[in-house]
Amino acid sequence: MRITRLRLQDLRRHGDLDLELARGLTIVRGPNESGKTTLQRAVELGLTRRVTSASADIEGLRTWGAAEDARPVVRIEFEQDEEDGVHTGFVEKAFRGVKGTVRMEYDGQAINDPALADQVLAELTGVPTEAFFRSTASVRHHEVADLARDEGALRDRLQASISGADRGTSRARKKLDKALYELSTRGEKNPGRLKVAEAAVAQAGAALEQGEAALARLERDRDRLAFARGQRAEADAALTERRSLLDKARQAERLIADRDAAQERFERYRTAVQVSDEIARLQDAHPARDPLPVLRSVIARLRELDMRMRELRAILSGEVEVKYDLEVPQPRSWRPTAIAAIAFIVAGAAIAAAGQFEVLALPGGFGVPLGLVLVGLVLALVGRRQRISATSFARQKELRDVEIDRRLRGRSLLEQELREAELAMANQLSSLDLPDMAAAEALLAAEEAHVAKIDVLSAQLEGLVGREPPDVLPSLRDAAALEIDQKSGALEQLGPIAREPRARERLEVEVKDAERAVETARDEEANARAKVEQNTVDAEEVAGQAERFALWQEQLATLQRRARVYDLTLKAIDAAERATMRTATRYLEKHMVGDLEQVTGGRYRRVRVDDATLGIEVFAPERDDWVDVSALSQGTLDLVYLAARIGLVRLVTGDRRPPLVLDDPFVTLDDERAQRALELLRTISADFQVIYLTTSERYDAAADAVRVLDGPSAVDREPVGVA
Repeated sequence: MRITRLRLQDLRRHGDLDLELARGLTIVRGPNESGKTTLQRAVELGLTRRVTSASADIEGLRTWGAAEDARPVVRIEFEQDEEDGVHTGFVEKAFRGVKGTVRMEYDGQAINDPALADQVLAELTGVPTEAFFRSTASVRHHEVADLARDEGALRDRLQASISGADRGTSRARKKLDKALYELSTRGEKNPGRLKVAEAAVAQAGAALEQGEAALARLERDRDRLAFARGQRAEADAALTERRSLLDKARQAERLIADRDAAQERFERYRTAVQVSDEIARLQDAHPARDPLPVLRSVIARLRELDMRMRELRAILSGEVEVKYDLEVPQPRSWRPTAIAAIAFIVAGAAIAAAGQFEVLALPGGFGVPLGLVLVGLVLALVGRRQRISATSFARQKELRDVEIDRRLRGRSLLEQELREAELAMANQLSSLDLPDMAAAEALLAAEEAHVAKIDVLSAQLEGLVGREPPDVLPSLRDAAALEIDQKSGALEQLGPIAREPRARERLEVEVKDAERAVETARDEEANARAKVEQNTVDAEEVAGQAERFALWQEQLATLQRRARVYDLTLKAIDAAERATMRTATRYLEKHMVGDLEQVTGGRYRRVRVDDATLGIEVFAPERDDWVDVSALSQGTLDLVYLAARIGLVRLVTGDRRPPLVLDDPFVTLDDERAQRALELLRTISADFQVIYLTTSERYDAAADAVRVLDGPSAVDREPVGVA
């Protein structure tokens, strides 16, 4: 296969890249971060990766800043050399996880199935998997020495290249190894099938011997057990009969209790229906047409009007009489008495002061001034009482004058109020259709008695049925009557046991006696069964054990034969693989010699490859001995492994020619060796398409085509130190 055009969309740096490639050697040159490794990854994905892959590395390949729904798309246009000429085709993969799509056209056939497309690509390139591609034809400069990325696939491809068909020997070897492990392992926790079979044979033989020894004793114990079971069955039957009668007696008691309860409910609901009907009748026959609260308020208003009319008539029943009380003497003035009291008190104080300063000789000491002061105080009290009397007389006189004036002016107002009260009372009585106040009082008393009777009946109804709606009471009464009939019918069906007064007590005693008899019979049966159970093997079990013993012996022999077949097959596969690897290593040695001699300028002309590990040794002229390539310089080591990879590709792909993608594997070589290595690639490009990725211009002259990639141009222009 030779890739003629590679187009990428939304794949890392390449938002939209269209690249034409030469059939021979194409140099793809560009600075670091120009997307060269991305091109190599795109070829790997386009030729080997399943388009529906949902791995994290695919999501990480999406171009920075691309639309949210954008996903990597790889399109490869190619040519394929066939016997009848050159065929063209293309494959386009859009990696969208489970929604990924593939579109492939080759040799006039359109393919949209991901699995079929990968199968066709594997047939065209000779590369079965991505790991195999990266271990052979796709070379990174830091992975040149990685030849064992997919060792099983590598061995299978080597086998196919030698025998002409992919026999899947690595998968067969794994299956055989697993089968032999499962057969032959001897661990205690995880024994193999052979050990399990051997243990089963030994166990079955021992069990067979024990079973035959116990058969005679088991037969005797079974006879005793059969007799005990018969005794226990008779006791169980008697107990079942007694319990059945006891259940009927208890059921009769429950039915009688339920019937009595239904009878009580029936009486209650029947009384409740009568009370409800009486309440309904009373509700329709109120003495008053107005509700009791309204009637009470009206009567209360009539009472107030009647009382007020009586008061007004009493007030207006006589003439207004005015008395002026001229015969009542006006009380004395209190001022003269107050003046005399002050004079006595001042005189007593003056005399006492003169005697204190010896101005005046007082006969008898201070007795005279003290007497004067006491007289003054008495006169002060009398004056105070006179003042209070004068004030009270003035207030009474003022009130009497006001009353006289009111009486003279209020008679006409009282007569007007009386007429209004009489009119209001007449209107109220007329609204009630009553002639007088006595009739109103009688109507109120009758309505209150009527309402009280309704309240009493309502309380009685609530006591009977709670807050049940009155309209459901007849149905509840009828339901209770129906339940009485049903319970009575059920009692009749139970027969005489329902009419026996103390049937339950008698049957409970009989049931207890029967239970004791059953317990005794069960104990005897348990003893007999215990003896039977001590003999763990019966005749059938012994016969079955004998059959199992023979079966395990047969199975053990089968497993032993199978283990021998597996071992022989595995040894044959090992021999075939050794022959295959020997043929492959000789092929590698033959083809690596010329390539290695060319790129090393004749320094290393002999190569030896290990048949088992593919380890490589070269003959060092300085030591005159073979040395492992790991002891060589990194540049020489890269050249050796590059020659090995090219030889492997030639060997395992047969007549198929996948493109060789090299990510600057000569970066550690000096100019002279790099030029010789490039000449080798130039020679190989006549057979294989070579895509060489590099940053150097030193390979441009030897290339069939040079494609230059631009490096990134965006820079961070923020000042240094700004977060």
